[in-house]
Amino acid sequence: MIGERIKSLRQKKGYSLSELAELSGVSKSYLSYIERDIQKNPSMQFLTKVAVSLGTDLEQLLAEDQDSKPKAEKQLDEEWTDLISEAIDQGLTKDDFRTFQDFIKFKRYKEKKKH
Repeated sequence: MIGERIKSLRQKKGYSLSELAELSGVSKSYLSYIERDIQKNPSMQFLTKVAVSLGTDLEQLLAEDQDSKPKAEKQLDEEWTDLISEAIDQGLTKDDFRTFQDFIKFKRYKEKKKH
């Protein structure tokens, strides 16, 4: 869980395992163990070093939600609200929307397999 978040943030930043270990001043092998969930209880000192290097804070790193953005960022902007309202006005149901989401996931999966 914590390892998955670290790995995800590391990859979003474009860092290799070695780069993050060097930036953080932590052992590459220990960082790898954390990311692979072999080591499950990293110290606060370790987490602080990694969080700072990833441009985040401990709260964000330890959050239960993998995509833990501040609540203000999770709110729908006006364009999303308008799009959703228009879809509802045109008769789009929740099931229709879920079907559309599944289609997009499938399409992205197929595109990823091509590369």
